[in-house]
Amino acid sequence: MVLLFPWKPLLSLLLFLSLFFYEHWISIPSCNIVPNTDLNQQEHDVVEEENDNDEVLKVMLVANLLLLGSDTSFFNLYFRDYYMSKVFKKSFYSLKPDMLLVMGDVSARGSTLTRGKWVSVLHQFHGMIGPFIELPFHVVLGDMDVGGCSGLDSNSVYWVARSFPGLDSSGCGAFDIDNVSFVSLNAVALLCGNNKLRFSVEKAVEMERIDSWMDSEKEMSDYGEFTKTSDSFGRRKDLVTSGLGPVLLLHFPLHQAENGGCKEGNIVRKAPMPLRQGLNALESSRGYTGAPYELWHTIPPNATQYIFQALKPRIVFSAHTHEFCDHTHSDGTREITVPAMTWKARDDPGFVFATFRSGGNTELNRKKC
Repeated sequence: MVLLFPWKPLLSLLLFLSLFFYEHWISIPSCNIVPNTDLNQQEHDVVEEENDNDEVLKVMLVANLLLLGSDTSFFNLYFRDYYMSKVFKKSFYSLKPDMLLVMGDVSARGSTLTRGKWVSVLHQFHGMIGPFIELPFHVVLGDMDVGGCSGLDSNSVYWVARSFPGLDSSGCGAFDIDNVSFVSLNAVALLCGNNKLRFSVEKAVEMERIDSWMDSEKEMSDYGEFTKTSDSFGRRKDLVTSGLGPVLLLHFPLHQAENGGCKEGNIVRKAPMPLRQGLNALESSRGYTGAPYELWHTIPPNATQYIFQALKPRIVFSAHTHEFCDHTHSDGTREITVPAMTWKARDDPGFVFATFRSGGNTELNRKKC
């Protein structure tokens, strides 16, 4: 008598358990704490004992989702995008953020889509972020969303901008949450020459500068401090101290000095050749000629200096490069470049989790998926 071992049901069970634990493992982000820069370390030590009493705003920052909407392939739909949605859901329940910031390039080719195709991308985006739809969220426009300078059209930008909360017709926005001020700019327009959208972005910057000046003047008045606010030539002096302005949100990174770089080695302003070739192949296979800008593009030096002088940002968050970067500019302003969230762009997608405290301190965690 021969006894046959029922290996087929056992094999099916092992395969099911393997897939179950793999899905559970791959969708749980690991955490790397981003240390404070030397310039901010003293400030961190001073406020460390007071942090328990500070109001806290927890924000999850993601970038470069590169969604394809109704053109999504079978593999993207049931693997890449599926697991990305799982990451969103598990991050929501484990990290308990108060807000979601999307740093641009929601769509892989939004600038070339018809309005009907763009609506399908929006539906996919809302399904992707899942429970975050119930929280305040803000989307920064990227070059894949609105196109490059040659095809940048104010009407198209307005149509895309109105799809997301808090953006004006030029794709800029400003808002306050829990005493933390945020300003987002259409960085694509800042790369272009003299155009209507660029002037609109500069107007948004000047409005924010005036608002900050008026708030500072009112605060000084409330404390009984009256000072002369113009110099001998009648020009207004800035009352906002560097680093005490709003949190600045941009899709393109700001210009860095030639000897500047990231905490993790080389300057990550140009993606490795295999990655750029892979992205071009991905888009070419779907009838798209590639991103309007290479991944090493940054905001021009003159626009970068103008932003620093006008806004004096507390911290800057950018994206576009698909890589994480922690850089401190020459004036002490810290800039964090948020990595791509999708497996379409890199083999270890991730995001940044920031904790803003009312005392002005910002704590950062880098998450890998």
